[in-house]
Amino acid sequence: MPKVVSPPRQPVASPLRPPDARQGPGPMPRGLVEALEPAVNRLVAQLLPGGRRAVGVGFGTELAQLRPYVTGDDVRHIDAAASARTGTLHMRLHVPERTLTTWIVLDLSPSMAFGTARRLKADVAEGVALVFGRLGLRRAGSVGVVAFGVGGDGGADAANAWRILPPRGSKPGMIALRKLLAEGVAPDRSADVESHELAGALGRVNRLATHPGLVVVISDFRDQEDWESPLGALRLRHATVAVEVADPRERELPAAGRLALVDPETGELIQVNSSGARLRERFAALERERRERIAAELRRLGIRHVRLSTDQDWLVELGRRIG
Repeated sequence: MPKVVSPPRQPVASPLRPPDARQGPGPMPRGLVEALEPAVNRLVAQLLPGGRRAVGVGFGTELAQLRPYVTGDDVRHIDAAASARTGTLHMRLHVPERTLTTWIVLDLSPSMAFGTARRLKADVAEGVALVFGRLGLRRAGSVGVVAFGVGGDGGADAANAWRILPPRGSKPGMIALRKLLAEGVAPDRSADVESHELAGALGRVNRLATHPGLVVVISDFRDQEDWESPLGALRLRHATVAVEVADPRERELPAAGRLALVDPETGELIQVNSSGARLRERFAALERERRERIAAELRRLGIRHVRLSTDQDWLVELGRRIG
């Protein structure tokens, strides 16, 4: 009988690519990153009501029960006071602290491949994701990722609109996160797409995150609609932080004469004459209204809002805003 040989598996092309002007997040001293842990812990304690208990007993700080000593028990957990009072060795059993799961909702849309200062918005987003990834894995925690903006239109191709990394702990969790970040962002689009990818990603996290945890949304919040309701739903169950990444050139239009601008999210071409002061003032006013609207909505939802820019030392600014 002839042997059946399967054809070689063709590699699946990634829908992402590293931006041409990629600089990376820059220096991230370990001591500075670890210094953010107390601030993040305080933030979780403030925004996540109630205790986080695991099922059963184990190692922790809260006493679960006292019971008589059984051969094989760890003698380090003998309760001296109870043993002296009863005349029989007793063991202390504690309620173990449940590890916290951190979900990172990451914007990989084409608009993140923009930057006119020290680095691209994607570079800042990468650094923020790495910081919360590192902190999320401390004390046996786990990190999951839902990346949006990869592609898809919310319809038949909705399955390709997100990249999902299930929660993992320790080294595998960090390797998976770094691998995703190394792939870059989605290339510029050539046709109109639905602008609900952030809303869909938030809804996906709401379904996947079965226990209260920390949700960190990292995006420029540009060309995204209807995200307020799913983000508010997440806030009811999780400690939630919104990190908005921006570039100073997005706040105002330069007086550079005639410009041909292409929207990376839709591929739409717009030609304008930036020499007119009225046009530049209108542009700045609309952008200011957009930023104020986002800030007001996040404030209404009770979500910690951290705004970072490509012309800042983003790690220092993140520490200031979180602390």
